[in-house]
Amino acid sequence: MEEHKQKQGLVVSKLISQKNPFELLQARFKQSEEGFKAWLSKQSLVVEAAVVTATSSLQGAAIGGIMGTITNDVSSTFTPPPQANLNPQAMASLQQAQALSGGPFVQARNFAVMTGVNAGIACVMKRLRGKEDVQSSMVAAFGSGAMFSLVSGLGGPNQVTNAVTSGLFFALVQGGLYQFGQKFSQPPVEDTRYLRTRSILTGLGLQGYEKNFKKGLLTDSTLPLLTDSALRDVKIPPGPRLLILDHIQRDPDLKVGKKK
Repeated sequence: MEEHKQKQGLVVSKLISQKNPFELLQARFKQSEEGFKAWLSKQSLVVEAAVVTATSSLQGAAIGGIMGTITNDVSSTFTPPPQANLNPQAMASLQQAQALSGGPFVQARNFAVMTGVNAGIACVMKRLRGKEDVQSSMVAAFGSGAMFSLVSGLGGPNQVTNAVTSGLFFALVQGGLYQFGQKFSQPPVEDTRYLRTRSILTGLGLQGYEKNFKKGLLTDSTLPLLTDSALRDVKIPPGPRLLILDHIQRDPDLKVGKKK
C-alpha cells in the first residue's frame, strides 16, 4: 500500500514538474533559431546575405498577402475611368493608388521585395562594418524604399526620380525610428557617486530627496561633512535633515571618515 502511494506521488510530481507544452515548443524554437544564426554567421558574406534576403522576403510576402486580402475590396474600386488613357497624370495617380491597395499577390510581391532588400543590405553592411548603427539602418531603408517604388509602380512615369525620393523618405523615417528606439531602449546610466547616499536615504524612507543631494553636488564623499545648513541649502525639510544627520552620526564608517 505504501509502495503504491509512493509510486502515485512520483507520477504526480513528474506531471507537475513537466513544463507547459507551449513553453517547451517556444524553447525549442528559440534553440533552433540560435543554432541557425550560429551556423549562418560562419558562412560567407554571399551565402549569409542570400539566406537572410530569402527568409525575410518570405516573411514579407506572408505579411503582404494578409494585408492584400484585407484591402482587396478597396483595390477593386480603383478602376480607370474612360478618359484616364488620355491623361498621363490621372493614370499615374491611379497606378500609385493600386500599388498601395493591390490584392494579395500584388502586396505579397511588394512586401517581399521591400523586406528582403532591407534585410539583405543590412546584413551586408553589418558584415562589412562590423556593427549595426543608424547609418547602416538608413542605407538599408534607402535600398528597400527605392526597390519598393520601382516594383510596385509607385514611382509613376519618372521612376528613377521617384525611386530616389522614396528611398530618401524611407531612410529618414528609419533613421528617426532607430534613434528613437535607441534612446528609450538603453537603461539610464547609474551615477556611482551617490550609491551610499541612495542607500541611506532608502533606508530612512527619504529616497525622494536624492535629487536634492544631486542638485547640491552632495556626493558620497561629502557625507561625513554634512551639516544642517548644507542640507537646508538644498531645500531638505527639518525633519528629514534630523534623520539624515542622526544616521550619519551613528554610522561607524562615516565616523571614521570624519576622523580622517
